[in-house]
Amino acid sequence: MTNSSSNLIVLIEDDLKLASLITDYLQPHGYIVHHAGDGKHGLALAQEIQPQLIILDLMLPLVDGLTVCRELQQWYKNSLLILSASGDNMDQVAALEMGADDYVCKPIHPRVLLARVRALIRRSETIKPVKKAPTDTLTFGQLNIHLGRRQVYLHTSEIRLSETEFELLWLLASNPEQPLSREHISQSLRGIAYDGLDRSIDNKIVSLRKKLNDNAQVAKKIITVRGKGYSFVTDQWNEQ
Repeated sequence: MTNSSSNLIVLIEDDLKLASLITDYLQPHGYIVHHAGDGKHGLALAQEIQPQLIILDLMLPLVDGLTVCRELQQWYKNSLLILSASGDNMDQVAALEMGADDYVCKPIHPRVLLARVRALIRRSETIKPVKKAPTDTLTFGQLNIHLGRRQVYLHTSEIRLSETEFELLWLLASNPEQPLSREHISQSLRGIAYDGLDRSIDNKIVSLRKKLNDNAQVAKKIITVRGKGYSFVTDQWNEQ
């Protein structure tokens, strides 16, 4: 692996022993890891480095992980992997809804972490083959999706999406009116099989619906097709 933006990682972790373990494990595999020991310095480092991946602990001094996650969504466009010792499912849901792409619970198994890191970076590097649309702009009524700029506009207002949310929306919109299964989505966006238990795809759908003003109780724009998956509806994007 060459020294490029694709192998730059910012690790925001206050446990120095764990940070050293992660760094020592990832660097021989070609990744350059920059470490910050608290949320405040982690945000500054991430903005300076502009890494391909941020690995973020939730329990941090100065600025907590969820706040860091929320701040990153204002400008960071690449992958975000959460680390946490918390067994609270609500923390996981909150992090995913704020834009995290994956979530790993402590204690961390280095091989598992490496696999997740590789999957997230590989997904961002191979995004174009995944997409099926022959253009880099998709328009449905008042919804405009720009692949190259990674921007989404609804009724002239820009909708801020995480990298994973954008990829998911693009995948669905590139296959309009076709139910896409969780297995298909997982393989397309993450390069791994759906295990039947992972709820991250469902959480991303919930987040997308919220940001795109789709009714959470009776979705009309991104609908659930019972037994088949999720489908992007083409004629529902003119409503306010």
